[in-house]
Amino acid sequence: MLGTLQGVFFRFVDSLSRFQKQTVLFAVDTVIAPLALLVTLFVVSGGSPGSDLLPGLWPLFPVVAFLAAIATLALRMTRIQLKSYETSGIMRTAWMAVMVTAALHFVIVAGRVNLGAETVILFGMIFFLGCAITRVLMLQVLLWALRAGEPRRRVLIYGAGNTGVQLVAALRNHASIRPVAFIDDSAALQSLSVAGLRIYSPDKIRMLATSLGVDRVILAMPSLSAPKLAQIARRVQAMDLKVMSVPSFAQLVGLEDLLDTLKPIEPDEFLGRIQIDRAMPQGGETYRGRTVLVSGAGGSIGSELCRQLLRARPACLILFEMSEIALYTIERELRDLAEGSDTRIVAVLGSSTDSRMARMVMAEHRIDVVFHAAAYKHVPLVESNPLAGLANNVLGTRTLGDAANEAGVRKFVLVSSDKAVRPANVMGASKRLAELVIQDLAKRAEKTHFSIVRFGNVLGSSGSVIPLFQEQIARGGPITLTHDDVTRYFMTISEASQLVLLAGSFSDEQSRDSADVFVLDMGKPIRIRDLARQMIERAGCTLRDEDNPEGDIEILVTGLRPGEKLHEELLIGEGLLTTPHPKILRAQEQSLSELQMASALRALRGAVATGDKEAALDLVRTYVEGYGQSARVAAKL
Repeated sequence: MLGTLQGVFFRFVDSLSRFQKQTVLFAVDTVIAPLALLVTLFVVSGGSPGSDLLPGLWPLFPVVAFLAAIATLALRMTRIQLKSYETSGIMRTAWMAVMVTAALHFVIVAGRVNLGAETVILFGMIFFLGCAITRVLMLQVLLWALRAGEPRRRVLIYGAGNTGVQLVAALRNHASIRPVAFIDDSAALQSLSVAGLRIYSPDKIRMLATSLGVDRVILAMPSLSAPKLAQIARRVQAMDLKVMSVPSFAQLVGLEDLLDTLKPIEPDEFLGRIQIDRAMPQGGETYRGRTVLVSGAGGSIGSELCRQLLRARPACLILFEMSEIALYTIERELRDLAEGSDTRIVAVLGSSTDSRMARMVMAEHRIDVVFHAAAYKHVPLVESNPLAGLANNVLGTRTLGDAANEAGVRKFVLVSSDKAVRPANVMGASKRLAELVIQDLAKRAEKTHFSIVRFGNVLGSSGSVIPLFQEQIARGGPITLTHDDVTRYFMTISEASQLVLLAGSFSDEQSRDSADVFVLDMGKPIRIRDLARQMIERAGCTLRDEDNPEGDIEILVTGLRPGEKLHEELLIGEGLLTTPHPKILRAQEQSLSELQMASALRALRGAVATGDKEAALDLVRTYVEGYGQSARVAAKL
């Protein structure tokens, strides 16, 4: 019955036009004024005004109503919405009471009415209170009707500071949200009450959620650093509660970034040296007007290679990629970049291990240059899936290299890794075997010039530490580090791609009976812990450690992963030869004999076909220099 009454009343109020609602408010103020005068007379006369008093004062009642009507219109009191009736509305009500009281005093003096000044002042006070209280009561009645059959969502407010208190004040009049308690980390505030709500410690959240029927928590601490907010949010989400955050007033007016307080990070900031590609010759003439194929075109290196190749204006750029979404993404980007040029973009969906597809593409498009960047390169994943890694990285290289050789491709450049040097993991071993494959093909090639480019870790590429650390910082940490002393050589994606292009232009000068390895002088290796610290500071956060226990992000050492080395190398043998660029060097390293290479490939194909993981690892130990020893050393560490 009560719910029905609420619904009927709400529908009636909702059906009123804005003018009708303003008329109601106008009538209320007009009626309250003579009622206030009547109450004043009762108070002044001790509860029962004499019979001789009212007849002499009754003309004042319509006068007061008229004065209230004029003041209401003058101050636009009817335009103040009930839900917005707060400090400013109360102040305007006070001004209205002052105006009506002053006008009434003028009427009394002019009409020589026997009514003292204290009575007029008391009337003003009663009139003010009547108008204010009536509006508050009307709002509560409307909210009561609005909530008919609609339960309010109960929420916890995390943060009992100014923002939290203001949020509670705003939500008290909300139709569907009801704050039930505060949560705060400060022990000094816990067990106190603020804005009518008790403050609890964070360890009470689960209990409160169960006992009070709470399903979400609102974070009202906009001044807290982003990592700490992320840490709190993760803890609350682990309790199966939804988390929402309130922006600061500075964010709302645009003084602070509302979406992300972390500053953008440019990978080259952490090189510790000047980017080499800024001073590199482009070597663009080598590729101008040519047909160039890039395998792994959707990957980090492959896609940047394509972007830089477009500047050289090749006649046709073949995007060879096994990932459909990666191929779609890079093709769409490159078509926009190539608009207005003569370069034709061709997307080919396929794997480098597919010999039929490789030969068909080489023959159909008459490829001049191949950049083989397709590879599985994530160390832990390849370590746990050695057959897939070896098949893709080694057999795929052989398949694509054979197809290029048979088609008479002019240049073939393999993108390799410093992990191929005395590798401690299967990924590095697979890349070294791929290098041996290219060296073997170079000995027997008649038209194709084979070369290898070897470089260190690429900052900002997929699977590299910078995207990982950025993600961990955004989540509030910790940053995971495998070892305090681990170091790596680093270069940017742009540097790596430029090195590959330059190696392709230099390879014309090599002899046809060998495949040289081009390496970049990358300066000194970088300590990963120092990189992590720099990224934390660059993101506007502080490192949390023993010296700074109140910091934002901690670094957690997890131990070396299977197949991971403390330090990487760039060369297997000794001695380096120069190239036309002083920062790019050429290494001459040993290769397998034709018989050894044939035996290794035959054994690998057999192991992949039968799924014999141990046989595959045995042949890696046999043919890859330093693999067994490096793997054992890494395991001990």
